[in-house]
Amino acid sequence: MRTTLIATLLAGVFATSNIHAADLLQLYREALANDAVFASARASLAAGSEREPQGFAQLLPVVGLGASSTRTLADVTLGGASSDRNNTTNAYTISLTQPLFRLANWESWQQSKLQVAATRAVYAQAQQDLMVRISQAYFDVLAAQDTLATVQAQKTAITEQLASAKRNFLVCTATITDTHEAQARFDLAVAQEFAAESDLQIKRAAVQQIIGKPPGMLAPFKPGLALTPPQPAAMQDWVSTAQGQNYGVLGQQLALEIAQREIKRNRAGHAPTLDLVASRGRSVVNGSPTTTATVIPGTQSNSSQIGVQLNLPLFSGFATTSRVREAIALEDKARSDLDNARRVAEQSARQAFLGVSSGLAQVRALQAAEISSQSALEANQLGYEVGVRINIDVLNAQQQLFSTRRDLARARYDTVLNGLRLKSAAGVLKEEDLQQVNALLQP
Repeated sequence: MRTTLIATLLAGVFATSNIHAADLLQLYREALANDAVFASARASLAAGSEREPQGFAQLLPVVGLGASSTRTLADVTLGGASSDRNNTTNAYTISLTQPLFRLANWESWQQSKLQVAATRAVYAQAQQDLMVRISQAYFDVLAAQDTLATVQAQKTAITEQLASAKRNFLVCTATITDTHEAQARFDLAVAQEFAAESDLQIKRAAVQQIIGKPPGMLAPFKPGLALTPPQPAAMQDWVSTAQGQNYGVLGQQLALEIAQREIKRNRAGHAPTLDLVASRGRSVVNGSPTTTATVIPGTQSNSSQIGVQLNLPLFSGFATTSRVREAIALEDKARSDLDNARRVAEQSARQAFLGVSSGLAQVRALQAAEISSQSALEANQLGYEVGVRINIDVLNAQQQLFSTRRDLARARYDTVLNGLRLKSAAGVLKEEDLQQVNALLQP
């Protein structure tokens, strides 16, 4: 087989047409607008932001307006003569109640502010998860494309080798074994091509699930990509950051504070309450008198009241005490959840850091293996032409080089993804980090 043909095939294994290709940042912005999971988190943020005004409302006055209209009918008998008497009483009252001391309401307000902060932490975590999910789906598509391109290039190379083996057999310079071996490799490559095409469609469907529409062509990595190690370079620094800044940890810290406030709020059920109360009323009576007594038709009366109202709970059937015990148990649960969240964040940071470190080492090793595999292929081709190598040697060398290039691309994808996961575990993943990854793609 001609060396120039193989060189051309190998150079085109991972080349993808990038005309009108979408990059990672474009897909992320489409996901922000269309991803159902993130849309749910956005709606939860909007709903959770209303907790604070609801909590503060318990400290504000309550104003109410009441009105009534009452008609009274009476059959009155005086000196043996009876008559029907009736009147109508129209009244309205406007009242105001301003809490002066309600400890439970104060604690509810403090809780509501913590709940808003917890909702924001959940939203920020959802945004970071979206960055990782779209990056994972993006690079899964690139890896599937690489696998398909590898199989197709290998099939093309095997086709040429099969034709060469058949020609050599016809001129009696090779055995039929070479032809059978090349045919077997070709049949296997065809089966692998079908599997690779199916896997590519599955990976593209995963991107469609996030952005809400079929993705177009995706921009690949630039040739000769150089990856950099994470900064800071010490794993413990990332672990310490994850313990304090991971959004899962922050959310559980807020949950613990909310649980502690809940204990105080329930204990406030034993505390007295003091309210300022005021009211203004007007009453008008029309009609004929029903008795010889009091109310004269056409009477109008106005009344105003203002004062303070004290309430002291004495006994509530042990309900308040039970709610306090329940809140204490929930506080213990929240503390355990916080401890677990810290451990999960630490483990995630360690795992991602080691993934980046080992990925960089794998990339360096596979780059060296690629050069060695290329040299081995060329040596086997030359040996086959001069008769010191057989067809299976060339096929094995081809397969080794194609597999090495595929594994090298996969190692690069995994290293970049682990870098994003590391920043997500530390709670510092931002859109600027996606922009840096996007700069590694072909424009």
